[in-house]
Amino acid sequence: MAAACARTLSKVGWQILESQSCRPSKVFSLVPKASLHGSSRAYGTGGAGFRSKFLFAPPLRGGSRILGCAFLLGGGIGLYQTIKFSVQRHLAEEEPKASGGEIKLTLYQYKTCPFCSKVRAFLDFHGLPYDIVEVNPVMRKEIKWSTYRKVPILMVNGEVQLNDSSVIISGLKTYLISKGKTIPDILTCYPEMKSTNEKGKEVTEYNNKYWVMVTEAEAAMLYPDKDSRKEEIKWRRWADDWLVHLISPNVYRTTGEALASFDYIVREGKFSSFEGFFAKYVGASAMFVIAKMLKRRHNLQEDVRQDLYKAVNDWVAAIGKKRKFMGGNQPNLSDLAVFGVLRVMEGLQAFDDMMENTKVKFWYKRMEKATQNHDGKI
Repeated sequence: MAAACARTLSKVGWQILESQSCRPSKVFSLVPKASLHGSSRAYGTGGAGFRSKFLFAPPLRGGSRILGCAFLLGGGIGLYQTIKFSVQRHLAEEEPKASGGEIKLTLYQYKTCPFCSKVRAFLDFHGLPYDIVEVNPVMRKEIKWSTYRKVPILMVNGEVQLNDSSVIISGLKTYLISKGKTIPDILTCYPEMKSTNEKGKEVTEYNNKYWVMVTEAEAAMLYPDKDSRKEEIKWRRWADDWLVHLISPNVYRTTGEALASFDYIVREGKFSSFEGFFAKYVGASAMFVIAKMLKRRHNLQEDVRQDLYKAVNDWVAAIGKKRKFMGGNQPNLSDLAVFGVLRVMEGLQAFDDMMENTKVKFWYKRMEKATQNHDGKI
């Protein structure tokens, strides 16, 4: 529209300048009628009739040339602005593609939560910049705006909300591989399913949450080996359904370990002074009892360390001696999930015992290096 108006103004200007005898009526017959139609009311300080008197007053001597130049100048400025706007819009549309589709990510988390640690491991490995909002686990006021009351929550560009650690990871991996898809498009592949558990509490689950939604050609590049996709899904599910349930019974195994764990949680988390004191001593006592209940619920051995050792050794054995990672030469999503879960025990007795009594150390060190160096950056 702007370009058309600019062209019209330029055309009128040239016709005025080329005309040897230019009358006011002749000049204004060249102007599109739409530009002169509309209300006859006057606007401004000239009173009623100001507009019509100005437009149709006979021109002064040489006025036709001045008027023609005015039309040409207006047309030129209009064309310049139109081209400038078009170029800016084109650059704005192309900028995300040129910069690799960069998006602003904000992670709402508890630092010591294994599910949040999984997401951080993924973001760090792929070199995706993100901001962290540490959530107070008592009041949770940082996520009061959300109907979903768990962490992690990942906000994309401050508008799109991703819930559930596995959905976040699968969705972002899909986004990184399939450049043409938007985050809202991808989220439709992971529909919510609400149900009621045996305690009568409503729970939310997500379909397809361990699947990266890519085309066959993209899948062939991402999963070059025949069974690598199934293997990745199997161990991601294992990390969520089994490995994560071994953490609490092990870090709260004794009263001393429970106090040390809560000292770490309070130090790394977001607590007020009162909440921190309460959490450390009352929370540690409560979690010591809860850890015993979890041990019974998940049928763990009396010495829960043995279940942790066995799980970690099973993981290392599945990788085998010929691979650096479950994903081969580079970590895949199951590597990142297992690493994220185990990492929350760092600095605690359970972690030191695990490193001492299992074969996980070398794989774990390789994962540390891969995430710190952003080896998966695309």
